[in-house]
Amino acid sequence: MKRAPLLTLLLALGTPAADARVRLGEPLPAHPWMTPDREVIVVYSHDCGDLGELWGAVLAAGLPVRAVNAEDVAAPAPSGVNVWRGPEATAFARALHVGAYPTVLLVQGGRVLNAWEGNFGGDLGLAPRS
Repeated sequence: MKRAPLLTLLLALGTPAADARVRLGEPLPAHPWMTPDREVIVVYSHDCGDLGELWGAVLAAGLPVRAVNAEDVAAPAPSGVNVWRGPEATAFARALHVGAYPTVLLVQGGRVLNAWEGNFGGDLGLAPRS
């Protein structure tokens, strides 16, 4: 059975991490974009390592994707994804109380619906490879 991209993303995110400090249901802090009904926001820094598989899952979800590159050192995002950088981007991450990079947020109506914080290390939480 083929999974829908959004379902795959939600399964990859799993449930919020026990030590996640991003509060579910909270409105997003000030940001420079218009908020669609649903979107995925990836908050990351330069020291997250290879996020290729993470970006692949996020982009496959079929939702608008926002990239927030926090902590003052530029790091790339996939082509076609606009990246917000600079002190305001770092302030956004801190206002969310991000505890670890990368943090992936599923946002609906400008409020955090689900959050996952931590190092993906190339494993998105799907079934182990054999």
